Amino acid sequence: MTTLATRTVGDVGPHVVLLHGLFGQGKNFATIASRLAATGHRVTTVDLPNHGRSGWTPTQDYGAMADGIAELLAGFAEQVVLVGHSMGGKTAMTVALRRPDLLRALVVVDIAPVDYPAERPGSPFARYIAAMQAIDVDALRTRGEADAALTEAVPEAGVRGFLLQSLVRDGERWRWRLNLDVLRDGLDGLVHFPEPAPGAVFDGPVLWIAGADSSYVRAEDRPRMDALFPQTRLVRIKGAGHWVHSEQPAVFLDVLTRFVDTVS
Repeated sequence: MTTLATRTVGDVGPHVVLLHGLFGQGKNFATIASRLAATGHRVTTVDLPNHGRSGWTPTQDYGAMADGIAELLAGFAEQVVLVGHSMGGKTAMTVALRRPDLLRALVVVDIAPVDYPAERPGSPFARYIAAMQAIDVDALRTRGEADAALTEAVPEAGVRGFLLQSLVRDGERWRWRLNLDVLRDGLDGLVHFPEPAPGAVFDGPVLWIAGADSSYVRAEDRPRMDALFPQTRLVRIKGAGHWVHSEQPAVFLDVLTRFVDTVS
């Protein structure tokens, strides 16, 4: 397992660990982390493998990511509230089912413990990867040129800005912090949820936060959620799609803080 880049803010209080989604990095939660820390929490943000400042690995799969996170959490010598969005949410669920002893509670953000068809209508992730790979970073002069190159495949300015956070400059050369080849090759596997061990259940407190405008957590997913995580409370946040924490940060923070304080 590669070394995971982390950043911790806050010195005391309940320990909250935040896992980002596909194409993200720990700093996506920087505002949430700093505000939690300001109200008496210790918060660690993590860059998952092949993202941000963490090392690159030959594959991208939930088993390996969960093992790495479990090793990280074991080093804290205390139970944590583990929060994961999207890909990070599936990773967090996998940790909870494999190593429930490491968690005080679990928060899953806009993803379910189910398989999502690779050809899921409207799924843009393969298109995003292809567009990023099509950019000749050696010839790139400015970030604005990269933004323009992504516009056709990624018409939403906010999404382009999110992706371009992983485009960095080393001296005169630009590079992606994302391991795009591995993410492309692993994409079909990431739409699945790893089959838990027979009888595996996380019976600690679980908060599910979904965007009311998102289709990632459906009514038909609830039986599966309850079977694996029987103490689940589901909250849907109005005016939010898949990136709940960035689209409705104040409401997200309020819901998360109340839950963390309740289970601590």
